[in-house]
Parts: sequence; structure tokens; C-alpha cells
Amino acid sequence: QVQLIESGGGLVQAGGSLRLSCAASGRTSGGYAMGWARQAPGKEREFVAAIGWRGDSTYYSDSVKGRFTISRDNAKNTAYLQMNDLKPEDTAVYYCAARRGYYGATSRTPLYDYWGQGTQVTVSS
Repeated sequence: QVQLIESGGGLVQAGGSLRLSCAASGRTSGGYAMGWARQAPGKEREFVAAIGWRGDSTYYSDSVKGRFTISRDNAKNTAYLQMNDLKPEDTAVYYCAARRGYYGATSRTPLYDYWGQGTQVTVSS
């Protein structure tokens, strides 16, 4: 089992920045791809960014492309989501996800094996 703990959420004004972190613990040996999804009230979960196990492949949804950057530090078993130029529509609970195996980035939610509990991001106008 792998446990994922997100941190870094909070309240920010439009145009501001936040950096989310996702620390993995437990059976972290071997490769695993990671990603971030978000869910706003009354909306479906949206996968916004993903990164392959080596960090050399990434995916971004159109809604965040150019504003968000996903990265990872395998030595620390941690993934990050740098969010710049935040907009009120970015308000959501952000979830970290991990897919065990030596895979590249994917936005296909069912392929992920583990999920964190989520961290709230609120962007005020």
C-alpha cells in the first residue's frame, strides 16, 4: 500500500500562486506515475496534471496548461503542483494520485491505484 498526503492548499486571491505537495509513504519502492485531479462542488472530478515515473513525460488539461507545472523529486517520494495565475474557477479540492509501475503520464483516472484525501484550494476574485 502507498499512502499519499497532500499539503499546500489554502486561500489565495486571483492572480496569485500556490504550490501543492504530495508526499508518498509506505511501499514506495519501484516506479510509479503521479498526478493531480480536482473536484469543485457539483462538478465531476477533473484530471489536471500528470507526470511519468521518470519525470520526463507530463500531461496538462487545457484548463491549466501554461499556468500549472507538475514536478517530482523521487529521492523525497514527493510530487508538486505549482499553480500560478490562479483564477476563481480553479477553486476545488485537489487530490494527488499514484499509479504503480514504470509508466508515463496519463490522465485516465481509473488507471491510478492510490489517492490522497485532498487539499482545499480557494481562489477569491
